[in-house]
Parts: sequence; C-alpha cells; structure tokens
Amino acid sequence: MGMSRRRWIAPLAVIGVAAFALTGCAEGGGNTGGGTESGAAGGTVRISGGITGSEADALQKVFDDWSKDSGVTVQYTGDKGFEGNIVTKVTGGDAPDIAIVPQPGLLKTLVETGEVKAAPQSVEDNVDANWSPDWKKYGTFDDTFYAAPMLANIKGYVWYQPAKFKEWGVEVPKTWDDLIALTKTIQEKTGAAPWCAGFESGDASGWPGTDWIEDLVLRQSGADVYDQWVAGDVKFTDPQIADAFTAVGDILLNPSYVNAGFGDVKSINDTAFGDVAAKVADGSCPLTHQASFLTANFLTVQTADGKTPEIGPDGDVYAFVLPGYEEGSATIEVGGEFVAGFSDSEATEKVLDFMSSPEFADARVSEGGAISANLKADPSKASSEFLTEAMKLLQDPNTTVRFDASDLMPATVGSGSFWKGMVDWIDGKDQATVLEDIQAGYNN
Repeated sequence: MGMSRRRWIAPLAVIGVAAFALTGCAEGGGNTGGGTESGAAGGTVRISGGITGSEADALQKVFDDWSKDSGVTVQYTGDKGFEGNIVTKVTGGDAPDIAIVPQPGLLKTLVETGEVKAAPQSVEDNVDANWSPDWKKYGTFDDTFYAAPMLANIKGYVWYQPAKFKEWGVEVPKTWDDLIALTKTIQEKTGAAPWCAGFESGDASGWPGTDWIEDLVLRQSGADVYDQWVAGDVKFTDPQIADAFTAVGDILLNPSYVNAGFGDVKSINDTAFGDVAAKVADGSCPLTHQASFLTANFLTVQTADGKTPEIGPDGDVYAFVLPGYEEGSATIEVGGEFVAGFSDSEATEKVLDFMSSPEFADARVSEGGAISANLKADPSKASSEFLTEAMKLLQDPNTTVRFDASDLMPATVGSGSFWKGMVDWIDGKDQATVLEDIQAGYNN
C-alpha cells in the first residue's frame, strides 16, 4: 500500500504503505476543520492518515520545522485503522482538514462523498511542474484534480545479507528462474527455510500478499494485462492471475521455504509485516519480499552483534528488485500517498501547497526512511545509498512503472476481498475458491 500500508510501513510501496505507531483517530474539523480556529494562514490544521510510529514522528518534525516560518500549526494524528475509519468520519461530519490517503481507490470513495475539496490552483501548478502526468492522474476524478501525491515507495524488493550471499557463494538473481534456483540453493546449504514473510497488519492484514501477486502479474503477463486487471476487464479467476498465485505459492506455500525465524506457512498470517526486518538483520531469515520503506524498520532493529544494520551493497543488509522473467527488464510496482483537503481555509491551502512542493519532499526524505517521486526532489538527501538509488530508479523515465493494483481497485476489492483472500490462501483455502471469493468483492 501504499504504507501506506504502509502499508505503507506504506508502496517505488514501498515505497507503503511502513511500520507506524502513533495511534488514535484524527479529531474534529469537518468541512470547517482548521478554519474553525482561523481563516488566516496562522491557524491550526489537523491532518489524519495511516502513517504511525517513527514515520509519523518524522512527518510531524517536518511540519514543526516548517511552522516556524509559516506560522501555521500542523497537528498530525496517525490511525492504524485509517482505511476503515476515514469514510465513516467524513460522512459523519468529522473529517480532518487534510487526509493522507494511501490508495487511489479509497480516494475515489472519499471524493464521491462530496466532501473533498478540489485542489487549490497552487497545488495543481506544483504537481504539473514537479510530477509525472500519471501521478496527477491518480488524484483526478471526472476531470477534476483533487489530491496531490506525497511520498512514494518501490514495491517488490528482496532483502538479504550480502555477507551471507558471499558465504554461500551465490549471487543476486537476474531472472525469476534464477530466484527460484537461489531459494533452493540456500535451503540446501542451510537446511532451513530461506524466506520469511508477514501478512499481519491489523485491519489491513493480507496486503503484503497482494504486493507479491501484483509483482508476478506484472512480470509474467506484462503491463497491458496488469492495466486490464486493474480496470476489472481481466478477472481474478482468469488463468493469467491464477498463474501469478501459483508462482507466489511456489515460495509462500512451500513448508520447506517459509517461514524462516517465525514458524510454518500459517505463521505468515500471525507475523507483523514489519517484524521481518529484525530476522533479516540478525541472519535468521535469508530472504524477504518488501517495499523500499522497510528501511524504516531496519532503523529500529539490531544485527546479531547488537548494532543498527548498515544498508548497502557491502553493508549488513541490502536489497534487489524482484527479477522479471526476462533478464534486464526495468519494471517496478510503486505505492504512495495522496493528500486530500476537506477545508478551504487559507491555512489548509498553505499546508497543501507545502506538501506538494519539492521543499516538503526534500525535508521528509532528509529525515530518513522515505523517498519521493517528485522530479525536483534531490535523491542525494535520502538517508542511505539504497534509498538514493531507489529514488533515482523512480525518477528514471526509462523505468516501466505501474501503481499498486489493489490501491487502484474499488475498495471492496483492493482493501477488502483481495486482502482477505490472501489471508485465506495462506490459511489453506484452495486457490480456485480464493480467486472466486476475491472476484466476488466487485459485487459488494
């Protein structure tokens, strides 16, 4: 997810959907929001989103630093149940001044309430100048632009320990077949499961599995089929989608290959998605699949010798993009958040303008654990060599980029039946029934 799902940790993720930790729901606001305190730029603006924990702290610090010059007070509140709560709050007259929305599908649902304000002209100008057209498209509905993109993440990284690869005499795989061969080699050399995974994420449990499927659809069947799937023209029961589940199942449903450091296959559903970072760092999990935003989790764990892991090609941990079926293909799935306003107060507009600017992107990237797709943002400000390279990949016009499919699907599917279906699949429900159940989400 976007961190979102972060989901955003999160989701280019992951870029989130990240591990978040400030809890509670955003308070007050409605359509008046910060405007209840002042119609001037010196008021208080309340922002709600699914970003919690250390990422929420970093976000609030950016706002606090900006407030010293702008005179606007920003109060951010993270809500672990944001995706399930925000529509109810908005329709109940309790909208925040600004919401950080991790899925375009959820954003569309909020726009359909009639409560989201069209983006101010200054925000649209920022996006036109600083973002690729696709990013603007995700925040546009019925030819009206509502929400600017904020941060981004690259999905589909595979995290590992470079020293272990050297010890085992293996290399970073260049194709999917190479990855499967690598998995088999590690299992044979260690006598243990090579992969760990975690699908637990509160009300959003299951989303890490959707990232796996989306990566395989994109790599097996290509961008055109991926787009048709997102649009609903290719069904979940289509053989091309079933093939992606089968390929992922070759790893995640194989008791010889998972769940390193945690238990059996079913333990995937009980493992918090961010907890895999600690197992990679201490060496008990050789491989895990997660977005670029997992870097934020590594900041809070320790290696086997008690140190914060260094992320780099010669560091304690590093990552490679999940390879395609053909060598050399530069195809990535991305996630990100979008900033929707529910108040038209001057203070709110000033915050929205800031959040769509390169200055905001640079400030947040500098705080660590994050990247941006803002074309004017400076990749060198990223907190690690890995994130700098990820940001360059995200900004490279030669990279084929597709947004997280579940985030683009209707919420009843993307953050509903698809998430639930991944949990059921890991729990042992047969694949054909799971695919039928996910597809049925379109009827809800």
